[in-house]
Amino acid sequence: MDVHSQNVIGAKARPELIRASGITKRFGEILANDGVDLTIREGEIHALLGENGAGKSTLVKILYGALEQTSGTIAWKGKEVSISNPAAARKLGIGMVFQHFSLFEALTVVENIALALPKGEKMADLAERIVEVSNRYGLPLDPKALVADLPVGIRQRIEIVRCLLQEPSLLIMDEPTSVLTPQEADELFKTLFRLADEGCAILYISHRLEEVKRICHHATIMRHGRVVSECDPTKETPATLARMMVGEDVHAVKSDHTGAVGDVLIHLDNVSLEADSTFGVALKNISLDVHAGEVVGIAGIAANGQSELFDVISGERLVHENKSIQLLGSEAGRMKINERRRLGAAFVPEERLGHGAVPGLVLSDNVVLTRHSTGDHLIKKTVVNKSGAENMEKRIKVSYDVRMSHDNPEARSLSGGNLQKFVVGRELDRNPKVMVINQPTWGVDAGAAALIRQALINLARNGAAIVVISQDLDEIYEVADRIAVLSRGELSAPEPAQNMTRERIGMLMAGMGEANSNQQEVQHDATGA
Repeated sequence: MDVHSQNVIGAKARPELIRASGITKRFGEILANDGVDLTIREGEIHALLGENGAGKSTLVKILYGALEQTSGTIAWKGKEVSISNPAAARKLGIGMVFQHFSLFEALTVVENIALALPKGEKMADLAERIVEVSNRYGLPLDPKALVADLPVGIRQRIEIVRCLLQEPSLLIMDEPTSVLTPQEADELFKTLFRLADEGCAILYISHRLEEVKRICHHATIMRHGRVVSECDPTKETPATLARMMVGEDVHAVKSDHTGAVGDVLIHLDNVSLEADSTFGVALKNISLDVHAGEVVGIAGIAANGQSELFDVISGERLVHENKSIQLLGSEAGRMKINERRRLGAAFVPEERLGHGAVPGLVLSDNVVLTRHSTGDHLIKKTVVNKSGAENMEKRIKVSYDVRMSHDNPEARSLSGGNLQKFVVGRELDRNPKVMVINQPTWGVDAGAAALIRQALINLARNGAAIVVISQDLDEIYEVADRIAVLSRGELSAPEPAQNMTRERIGMLMAGMGEANSNQQEVQHDATGA
């Protein structure tokens, strides 16, 4: 019997740790949680699944004291409690590791951890505890290390160890593997099994259904603010879990790649770029050819130059040599972003709210921001064509199933996944010949992810050249015809997707391979010949 099976049996026999009953939360007219019941047992790894906007984030914020429920009760170890704020949650024994880290890069590991703990402990004593606890759970840390110098996987260790130092009985984890290599994810799972074996419960939020099936003992599925199902994920498949989440079958993404490609539409020749800040990443001698009719996936863990690569291809940052970047046959290294859009290129940045869309503007106005210079006639003699923009917003809404509480709302009112569908749909609606997209389905549910990925593949099959930058290996494998790995600002030579094993990608991500091998040679063509 393996460790996971032993944990499953043990978890079923353990007593309740926390029970949420009838949790309801209203934001004005919006009902985010509608009578939610959730029970988590000691030593249980419990998955919380659902589409974007299903109410998961609202529920865990209530459990962690960041929000107060409108009605309903929470019992902790059989006793009804009021969790008025995160400090009260931590006092009970509830810790949370958020998807986006809350670390100060200019501080050391021990200084960052000290900020979240009660005052009074000497730094030297805390440093000793960090070493002891981190080693005990297989998450070794150097207390004196500067956070800015650490890779993302180590930064996540800091967040987890910071929670473990508070000796939690319940650890809430939001998309914990989204920034990890496959090897780092495996190490995290070992830690979670050990915590569960010691009696710590884990509430695990993830859109990666394969790992939910692999490590979780129980799953609660939410839809439209309600609990719609519970199951043992070890007895399900990713497809059946996705069906429970969305209420219907999620259509499989079809690549249909014949190997035939056209002209090179994206050409980078030995592109280098200085870091734009103390904590930025310099790009080093990057060469890349992307042909009409193909998708090239750029794999890599966060903060290894993805944003910088996106910026140089999109024109948000300019390189010194105009000819070192060519788009659709035109030298573009010194072109600004609107000039590149006029060539027929489209760009979707990683940060959807604030970069891809202005939070306080309605969706039709956000359409104007990237479409005013692309021949869509949205600006006539300096006057915005409001009706034209509103018609585009309605078309995008229908085509990409963007769900909203009312017509043409402000961008910030949409759930993360629905805003992502809108931002991606706004660019796909142009039918561009070149598209560069950074983290296309970050935090997006299975149904929306399939829709976005299929749209990108279809665009490529119609003759466009697509670059997909993603930390999600499942996504890379699903959409890419060729795969390259970005590590510490260096790009490996793209290879046919079928030749790139997860182990090889993981090693290249970690910088253990020759990441820049063969970059000075002729690039592999799309057929892998």
